[in-house]
Amino acid sequence: MDQPYSDRYWTSSDGLKLHYRDYPGPEGASLAPVLCMHGLTRNSRDFAELAEHISRHRRVIVPEMRGRGMSDYASDSATYNPVVYVADVEALLAEQEIDRFVAIGTSLGGLMTMLLAAKLPGKLAGAVLNDIGPQVETSGIERIAGYVGHGGSFPTWMHAARALEEVHGHAFPKYTLDQWLEMAKRTLVVGQNGRISFDYDMAIAEPFKEVDNAVPPDLWPAFDALKEVPLLLLRGALSDLISQGAVDKMTSRHSDMKAVTVADVGHAPMLDEPEALTAIDELLARVP
Repeated sequence: MDQPYSDRYWTSSDGLKLHYRDYPGPEGASLAPVLCMHGLTRNSRDFAELAEHISRHRRVIVPEMRGRGMSDYASDSATYNPVVYVADVEALLAEQEIDRFVAIGTSLGGLMTMLLAAKLPGKLAGAVLNDIGPQVETSGIERIAGYVGHGGSFPTWMHAARALEEVHGHAFPKYTLDQWLEMAKRTLVVGQNGRISFDYDMAIAEPFKEVDNAVPPDLWPAFDALKEVPLLLLRGALSDLISQGAVDKMTSRHSDMKAVTVADVGHAPMLDEPEALTAIDELLARVP
């Protein structure tokens, strides 16, 4: 069976060849396309099921940020920060002549969604923030900093799955072995030496050590830039990155935001959970 997407590329302002998956949607579809943006150490494979699901009705674009997946690694690790990632995505949107879109952002991708709303007023038609907001918990950032960039490789997928479970088991306490294996194949890749390793540049950890690179300061104005569009906030019930207090504050500032808690997961929901899929479908049904 043919894959439902095309592998395509665009070029950053500093000359990097960056990869994205393009799910074309139905021929002649006029609905606003969806832009899916992954988390810090992830890649386009995270959205495989969701993108195929959405592409039954509209185009879906899933970029891989510099240093991840099939995108070039940067020679300057300082460019691994949200402001540069947003500039890269702006270049993609301009190349594809996309003037209006829906953004779905997980973690880092959600930070980028807020920054894009502030930089491109009027272009977002709707947004989904997956387990992220303008106010994050220090404990969650410290936990992520504790594993990002540590590298390592594994002889088999089983070893890789067990390693992921050791680090992330608290966030997915009900995952089966098959689900850990699936996560491993989304997150890691077989190298030329036959070993299985993480599918990102370990240098992304260097700028993440600086607080302002991990989470840009004072994101509330960027969040407020989403006020004019339908907004969905998904939060893992076990999340250590966004608190219920932050969710309540976001709800009070956005009159058209729906908050949905995804049971039995932490940071971050995989967006294949039934409650997440239903909520995303409901939001997209409102966006022409």
